[in-house]
Amino acid sequence: MKRLALALLLFAAPARGEEYRMGDYRAPVPLGLDGAVTVDTDEARDLLARGDVVVLDVLPAPRRPSDGTWLLPRPRLSLPGAVWLANTGYGDLSPAMREWFAGQLAQLSGGDKARPLMFFCVIDCWMSWNAAKRALSLGYARVYWYPDGSDGWEFADLPLERVEPRGP
Repeated sequence: MKRLALALLLFAAPARGEEYRMGDYRAPVPLGLDGAVTVDTDEARDLLARGDVVVLDVLPAPRRPSDGTWLLPRPRLSLPGAVWLANTGYGDLSPAMREWFAGQLAQLSGGDKARPLMFFCVIDCWMSWNAAKRALSLGYARVYWYPDGSDGWEFADLPLERVEPRGP
């Protein structure tokens, strides 16, 4: 059993020398993220109840090739009060997207790098792990990672609300 758990952890980890997960984003995720606090659904609910955490959904969303508008096959239901920073969880972001992401975090945190930020996506999605790791690299000190995301929230029968994506 220990070998299986170790194999799963090794499979889930980014390749050695890789700072972010660069592909296969819908795969088992690790148990945690160095520098961040990994939270379960009850802890995520408690963070939201406190009212000072910035709740960040990073689920990807496709854009229309012709004009760049969002192409959403169905409405996104997310955690209450979440801001959807679409496409910011990829492992390799363009310089413009990295700059936009940093600007959004600065705006949403009021420029306070000690303000709590909670990142999520859906279950078994590396996007939130990558985005949380990127926030840590930008100097944010109170980063929370909710790996069960909106799926875990829904499974716990907690309310979801419609959210629209933001993006450059």
